[in-house]
Amino acid sequence: MLEKCTNPECCCVGLPVRTIDTLTDEVRHAVETVDLVAIAALLAPDARWGVPGQKVPTCRNSQQILSWYEMARDNGARADITEIVIEGNNIVVALKVLNAKAPSKAPNSERWQVLSVDGGLVAEIRGYETRHEALEYAKSGVSQWRA
Repeated sequence: MLEKCTNPECCCVGLPVRTIDTLTDEVRHAVETVDLVAIAALLAPDARWGVPGQKVPTCRNSQQILSWYEMARDNGARADITEIVIEGNNIVVALKVLNAKAPSKAPNSERWQVLSVDGGLVAEIRGYETRHEALEYAKSGVSQWRA
């Protein structure tokens, strides 16, 4: 569970707590409907998105991530979430990527993403080819993008 402020004088005391389970449900809805407003509400302003091994991620803020989602949506790409695994403060998501505009030779594909959560928002998204790689990263929790 994500932490809630315990200071009784704090302005956030009356706000509902966003648990990792709640966030997971919100992620499923936002991704499957390609709801850019819902996606924006999930992302930290300085969220990062890329693939393993990149020294500098492809997307370096929430606006770049939203632009990527918008471009993918406009090009006919959609994703169904087929599995979600919670590993600490990481949400591991299996995506069946569907693209109606892709050539018939290009099959729908499965991808894995690890969404790292910090302060109730998605701070990092990393893409993986296999479930094993995604879970291995989620369990390690090590990011060279956040120093």
